[in-house]
Amino acid sequence: MKIEVLGSGCAKCKTLEANVREAVSELAIDAEIVKVDDFAEIAKFGVMMTPALVVDGEVKLVGKVPGKDEIKNILTS
Repeated sequence: MKIEVLGSGCAKCKTLEANVREAVSELAIDAEIVKVDDFAEIAKFGVMMTPALVVDGEVKLVGKVPGKDEIKNILTS
């Protein structure tokens, strides 16, 4: 599984990345977590507001910071 956290490096983006890492750790799943901060790359996903969460190439969340439990639900559904 490839998980991408899209964002410029703001506080919300960092919180999302931390929550993703905790959720992946607690679920004990094999996932590659990538931080994407290049606006050209972010725009390729059609995302205009950050932070955003992409799982296996599919945009799952835009413009909000979900809690760890919500991230777990996204990753297991």
